[in-house]
Amino acid sequence: MRGKLFVCCVGMVAGMLAAVGGAMAYDMPSVNLGFTSFLDGGPPSGPGFYYSQYVQYYESDSLKDSRGDALLPAGAGEDLDVWVSMSQFIYQSDQPVLLGGKWGVNVMVPVVGLDMAYDMDAPFPQDNGSGLGDILVGPFIQWDPIMGANGPRFMHRVELQVTFPTGKYDSDKALNPGSNTYTFNPYWAFTAFVTPKLTFSGRLHYLHNFENDDPNNGGAGVSKTRAGDAFHANFASAYEVIPGRLRVGVNGYYLNQYEDTEHDGTRINGTAEKVFAIGPGGVVHLGKDDNLLVNAYFESDAENRTEGNRYTVRYVHHF
Repeated sequence: MRGKLFVCCVGMVAGMLAAVGGAMAYDMPSVNLGFTSFLDGGPPSGPGFYYSQYVQYYESDSLKDSRGDALLPAGAGEDLDVWVSMSQFIYQSDQPVLLGGKWGVNVMVPVVGLDMAYDMDAPFPQDNGSGLGDILVGPFIQWDPIMGANGPRFMHRVELQVTFPTGKYDSDKALNPGSNTYTFNPYWAFTAFVTPKLTFSGRLHYLHNFENDDPNNGGAGVSKTRAGDAFHANFASAYEVIPGRLRVGVNGYYLNQYEDTEHDGTRINGTAEKVFAIGPGGVVHLGKDDNLLVNAYFESDAENRTEGNRYTVRYVHHF
């Protein structure tokens, strides 16, 4: 079976070789789990160039099997730490192209640091250290906010994201900064202003994975793998507690891989991944062109993947 780190650009979680008993999973490549949250339906300052810098830390001491139980034997003492630094470059035009929507382009470049340790000496999944992750490019269409008597009521965007296999990858290692595969990951993002102070935002993704022609397959003789397609989403609700300065609320994400992984064209039952996470967060409006977002996520109900905690800080500047 193939195993990889997937960072979320666009989301990051550990994808790795599950070589202990039964069917093997942990095949999902890069997805956005928890990188985006509040006021996601539109850029904070209108058209122009934006630069965002993300720093995310993920920790896990629990690898889960297809039933959500411990994957490794008692005493394995698995301990995964992942740091992601991701730079995002956005251009939002002021030129309508479709039903009033304005075109733009999004580029994301992650750098990933991995550290996997155990309490026992055994042939468990090993990491490939630090390096460049998989670069993402996404053309998008952003619609202007729908306005009401007291300000914006609704804003939304559609983006067609493609991830390229640019990241550091070694098929002899189970945890890699890169995935060695392409993905197509379109989404719809929106923000609804329930009241001028209360917002609800969501980002709904469909993920299609392509083949990995050099998988880490644990000696199983598999020449090609393809992770099954999936649905994943980020969601957040915030309330403005200091006018024009601070919003606080809750944020979360959900992943459901509805197709099992393929090994040389054959689906392997019991390899689909799933996870849910929720936690607190907030956004600080530092000025008209500068925003700081802070999020924490605590995972549960994981299947065929790690289960842990994720912490994200994002700074957004509009030029």
